[in-house]
Amino acid sequence: MSAPVVELKAAEVRFASGPPWAKRHVHALRGIDLAIGKGETLGLVGESGSGKSTTGKVCLGLQRPIKGQVLFGGAPFIYRRRALKGALAAVLQHPQWSLNPRLHVGTSVAEPLVINGMGTTRERGAAVAAMLERVGLEPALAKRLPHQLSGGQRQRVAIARALITKPRFIVFDEAVSALDVSVQAQILNLIRELQHETGFAALFISHDLAAVRYVADRVAVMYAGEIVEFASGATFYRRALHPYTRGLQEASELLEEPDAKLMDVAGQPPSQGCALSQRCPLVIERCRAERPPLRPLGDDLVACHRAREALPAA
Repeated sequence: MSAPVVELKAAEVRFASGPPWAKRHVHALRGIDLAIGKGETLGLVGESGSGKSTTGKVCLGLQRPIKGQVLFGGAPFIYRRRALKGALAAVLQHPQWSLNPRLHVGTSVAEPLVINGMGTTRERGAAVAAMLERVGLEPALAKRLPHQLSGGQRQRVAIARALITKPRFIVFDEAVSALDVSVQAQILNLIRELQHETGFAALFISHDLAAVRYVADRVAVMYAGEIVEFASGATFYRRALHPYTRGLQEASELLEEPDAKLMDVAGQPPSQGCALSQRCPLVIERCRAERPPLRPLGDDLVACHRAREALPAA
């Protein structure tokens, strides 16, 4: 089998805050392991502050881990951007923030080609027109400014710009959360079609479990900088194994299980035992004393001492 397009091995990221005499260190990522293959979409879900966007930045080389390894195509990640030359791209939540309001759409879409020194001016113009058409926009829109487009059109422009260099890996960070439901469906369908055509690997970060369900082959669930569950897209929604995952599903009204509701607790998670122990409805004394490792259970991976109790009956 070919090597994954992107792979993290025991990646750890820590941020410092506060004055020099009273610095506090917060672990944004704790020993993250994941791999994304060609043509595969890994969905990444979790509450705000769980480490999803930091994981995306590590995968793109925008954040170096203090420990662990980042591999791209099976080789150590090269942090010199020119060496990767258009192999990485991102589509963000608010395209109006990532599109320069003073630049015409065509100029913005062509920008990655210019930065990477790809093609002549004429070739870049032809590539922009073809890509706009491919994402369902009229090539004539290249002469418009971002504020003259709708939200859905702006997001299509952002996708066109991400794909213009034919990247091998794309991070979609809340790429549809700011759009109307009907427009979300169009954008999600577009992402699936383009991935089928070009075979790029993707990390799809979202709070919207329904959107993740539609596009992801596998789903990773993050809590407090750790991945607590890995599941295939098919089994993830039939019966999640981790209490935190079921809590997310209950909050998203994808699961009718009152006992799955998580408790609200202020402050940092405990340094000892399971990070979820203060909020978990299934907590026992072992959870407070011993941090559960991510281990196989059925066809999935889960970090919970009581996960076996959540297995569906045979």
